[in-house]
Amino acid sequence: MRTAFRASDGAPTLALAELQAGFAPIARRFGMAWAFHPTSRKPLIVLAVSRFGHCLNDLMHRWRSGWLKADIVGVVSNHDDFRQEVEWHGLPHLYRPVTPQTKAEAEADFLAYMAEHDCDLLVLARYMQVLSAQTVNALHGRCINIHHSFLPGFKGAKPYHQAYARGVKMIGASAHYVTADLDEGPIIEQGVERVTHADTPDDLIEIGRDLECTVLARAVRWHGEHRVLLAGNRTVVFR
Repeated sequence: MRTAFRASDGAPTLALAELQAGFAPIARRFGMAWAFHPTSRKPLIVLAVSRFGHCLNDLMHRWRSGWLKADIVGVVSNHDDFRQEVEWHGLPHLYRPVTPQTKAEAEADFLAYMAEHDCDLLVLARYMQVLSAQTVNALHGRCINIHHSFLPGFKGAKPYHQAYARGVKMIGASAHYVTADLDEGPIIEQGVERVTHADTPDDLIEIGRDLECTVLARAVRWHGEHRVLLAGNRTVVFR
């Protein structure tokens, strides 16, 4: 259940700590998992990207326009390709090359940066690295990925090429929470677009990029508005 409320006119204003203290005995009585979130606070997010910048640029634009309903505090990347764009938006760009030898250190830097800035969410905006189980566990329910297929179909690498090989008539994109199982996490939002036999793999990639942007942006916004509840390997999304 998600309930949004405000104090009626003339009612005494309670601090968040007072609300939590007053509700705690009720929650204990019924064995509730619960939380209060002030709507005035925007969640703080970090974006991670590799060498495909469409989702990154879309999210930064939505952030600057106020639509995202979240504040981006930084961008981390295993490549230096988008430093200029990121810094133009006034955001810090953390370049952390990833090799088998540096992967653990790079992910530890991500987590340390998020902790330093009290961040709520890591968004993998086409970050083409598989996070370690340790990092995934540390970010349980706080890491969203965009996968360029309509999950559970075409998991893993080159899903548009997989879709082309199967001759599909629709392609899609899926935003999901990250778990230790690749592309298996609870799905938050999906989108589809019709294609034909005449479309090449490159055509599918171009068509799919618009889907990826809109699907990821919706998922990030809904998470930030506390509209997404985890329910096992599913989500409940309050629209």
